This record gives sequence, structure tokens and C-alpha cells, in this order.
Amino acid sequence: MRRDNIADYRIRRWYAQEQEVLANETYQSDDGSPLRKILIAAAIRNPYAGRFSEDLSEIIEGSDKLGEEFARRILAALGGAQAESYGKACVVGSAGEYEHGNAFITARFATPIRAVLPGAKEWIPSTGKRSGPGGLIDVPLAHVGELYARAYYDTVSAYFDDAPNADEVIVVFAVATRGRIHARLGGPEVAPLAAV
Repeated sequence: MRRDNIADYRIRRWYAQEQEVLANETYQSDDGSPLRKILIAAAIRNPYAGRFSEDLSEIIEGSDKLGEEFARRILAALGGAQAESYGKACVVGSAGEYEHGNAFITARFATPIRAVLPGAKEWIPSTGKRSGPGGLIDVPLAHVGELYARAYYDTVSAYFDDAPNADEVIVVFAVATRGRIHARLGGPEVAPLAAV
């Protein structure tokens, strides 16, 4: 298999972005540990670019294999740390439909990722849009095991300098290692998850 292919997907570029947050917006230092936000993304050729199709199986059918590669890359980026929140997104090039992006990030894609993250059982928040190269998207985050844990509602902003091309979709998955620094809006409390 060529390195730029997974299943029937043609991948042009992988992205890995990380932030390490040491203090909140008013410079209050972290209250126990820094907040790491990690994002993995891939610019993938859209097989439906420029045409309509009722059947989107060319995207959906291989998405579990794509999810497995995302899972591998996420674990490597975490380096043994625990992901406590997650989110996913898609950015669709101008020759594609928003529906094409959503076809890449269904539960079939997400299940292999959820399987490698201890405690991950909740619905994964998602978003998407159409854009040209230089696309920016805010990926929503929520706790992996307690959707209503407000301290974990957050976002990761991702910038892609040369994607998506008109015939591409950027598939994005993000994780964070804790909730917001000095979160204080109440809601369900959650215990820290065990490290991987």
C-alpha cells in the first residue's frame, strides 16, 4: 500500500498541532497541570468533488481504517497522557458538499478512536464547513465520559495553510488532557481518568 493511501483514500498531507496552556486568559496559573490540546488532521481527496451522488459509500466504507490511523497518531501525540475531552470536524473544499465532509466523520470513523481512549463512551461533538486553502475551524470539545461536565466544554482552533484544495476534505480530530484552567461554572464533577 502506498503511504498516502488508507483504504481507498488518497491522503495528500497530515497535520499535527499542539498547544500547552499554562495559565488562563487573566494569567492565573494552571491549577494542577497544564492543559494540552492536540489536533490531528488529514487533507484527503474527495471522490465526490464536482458531482452529486445519493450514495456516499466511497467515503463511508473505509472510514474505520482512517479512524484507526487517527487513533494511532493521537496516542503517539499524547505520549502516555490521558485524553479527557474530544471533538471532530471537517473542512470541505469548494468543489464538494458539506455532506461529503460529514460522511468522513461518522461513528464508523470515530469508533476506533473512542476504543483506544479509556473512559470514552460519550457522543463526540462535531462541526464542519466549506472553505478554501488557509481554512480555519474551531473544533468543539466535551468530556469523553460525561457529556454534561461543563468544565470540559472548550474549543481547539485549527489553521491549514494550504488546504483544502477544491477537491479535498480535511478530516480533523482533537483531544485535550483536562478541562479548562480555573473552570468554575458548576455542572457534574468528574474524576481524572487513569493514564493510558
